[in-house]
Amino acid sequence: MLDRVAQVTKTGEATAILRHTMVERQLRPFDVTDVPLLERFLETPREIFLPDSLSSLAYSDMAISVKGASGRKRNLLPPLVLARMLQSADVKATDRVLDIGGVGYSSALLSGLADKVVALECDSGLAARAKTGLAALGCDNVQFELGPLEKGFAGGAPYNVIIVQGRVQAGLEALFEQLTPEGRLLAIVTPETRAGQQVVRFERQDGRSAGELPLFSATAPVLDGFEQAPAFNL
Repeated sequence: MLDRVAQVTKTGEATAILRHTMVERQLRPFDVTDVPLLERFLETPREIFLPDSLSSLAYSDMAISVKGASGRKRNLLPPLVLARMLQSADVKATDRVLDIGGVGYSSALLSGLADKVVALECDSGLAARAKTGLAALGCDNVQFELGPLEKGFAGGAPYNVIIVQGRVQAGLEALFEQLTPEGRLLAIVTPETRAGQQVVRFERQDGRSAGELPLFSATAPVLDGFEQAPAFNL
């Protein structure tokens, strides 16, 4: 028993060092300066949201693909991309946040920044893994919902912030309707006036969309439900 306790303690110390290295080498040098956000990255274990076969990659600077029960895949965004998205969302302690397709890790980070987080997933296997991790961390202010990603969760609206943890080609209309009048939505898109994929912040003012602000380059697979409808050729 003492050997097991020592092993768990040693593992915890090792992952704490890896989180510290991630923050110091991946986040701070690249314009992530929000202190409460950096503290959340230091405190929140990423590996518990991954299968054992991928846990050694938890603090790498890459996206990590996780497969659900139905064969659907989700990407945990690279820590730097996720950190800059969350920083750009300007999450406040009084905010309600809808976190879409984040595999639990992003919701765990947000739980210490916002008042209430609704996590949304459409794959039961991915949802089960995420809920297990969130429960282990005691994230009591995270409500997990299972349903189509592009429809959001109207039962928890309105949201001050909506984070889409992946790329969208279409289908944001329902999510805009669930924002507060001054709400903001962040997703990875391909802006019409620019080349490549970018993280974009959409804002609403007085209940209307106030346009979009491209922030920085990032890539990700298109999330289920946000695909562009195929064009019909006559």
